[in-house]
Amino acid sequence: MEAPFGGDVWFDRLEVGGWPCSPDGRPRAMLRFLIRRVLSGVLVMWLVTTVVFLLFFATSRDPAARFAGKSATPETLALLRHRMGLDEPLPLQYWHFVTRLLSGDLGYSYATRSPVDGLIENALPVTVSLVCGAAVLWLLTGVVTGVISATRARSVVDRGITTVVILGMSVPVFVTAATLLYLLAFKLPVFPLGGYVPLHEDPAEWFYHLMLPWITGALLQSAVYTRLTRGSLLDVLDEDYVRTARAKGLSERRVVYRHGLRSALTPIVTQFGMDLGAVLGGALVTETVFGLQGMGELTVRSMTSGDLPVIMAVVLLAALGTVVANILVDAAYAILDPRVRLT
Repeated sequence: MEAPFGGDVWFDRLEVGGWPCSPDGRPRAMLRFLIRRVLSGVLVMWLVTTVVFLLFFATSRDPAARFAGKSATPETLALLRHRMGLDEPLPLQYWHFVTRLLSGDLGYSYATRSPVDGLIENALPVTVSLVCGAAVLWLLTGVVTGVISATRARSVVDRGITTVVILGMSVPVFVTAATLLYLLAFKLPVFPLGGYVPLHEDPAEWFYHLMLPWITGALLQSAVYTRLTRGSLLDVLDEDYVRTARAKGLSERRVVYRHGLRSALTPIVTQFGMDLGAVLGGALVTETVFGLQGMGELTVRSMTSGDLPVIMAVVLLAALGTVVANILVDAAYAILDPRVRLT
């Protein structure tokens, strides 16, 4: 049996919640762990919802005037107060607010005269498509180049990768986007100038139109992940259990990928969860340059016009994306490293 730290088998005895258990108890402990994390995520979302309600409803003498805009007539304001229950006590307003959210009703945009959930429904697939494709690209590129750089530390390859990484981290996103668009869509018409084709309409065109936005979104982040992977893997390869694995005669490839990389991925997973949750709130620059009508563009347009219902919905969705990303990160910790206590 090999060493448990990144080895081939689980611990003989794992400690869950302070109580020892066998490896057979690991799935049950994982289930309890996930339930606790989901419940804590629900608590966080409740707190965020409460704060949003207080900011948008309880801090103004007339929330209806803020939601309807400056051009609203007295008749419109009176109708809005009645529909939103603003003529009722504050606790009842809060109850109606929460029940509407739970039923999927995000409100009504008086600036665009359309339901907010319809606006989100049109914009969210664009941002999700952009972010998920770019995330896969930056994660794979960053981890692979980081491993190559760490296993060839202080070599010509390592210095070359470091130079490219520093260059990638130094160039702003809008410069990268404009350069790629000019070279690969205008001068050399390899890719389209912009626009978005829904996945369900034409998967090939969806992929073709998003290639440049994906590359743009991934260039900066892949540089960050390359540096993070390199530093984390170099630290792990100096651990005692890695030296023990080498002393047992295991191949360097097995030592790096089976024993080292698994433990080195935990800080990468942390960073990935935070980045994914943040970027889902709206990749503004990339969407603007490539003409993608996503969440970033919707947020800026709503802030410019003072469309508070849409702003409120975007805040709640961004919080939900961050909470879900952190729950997935916590689960990934326990899968990647059996030394993590499921408490």
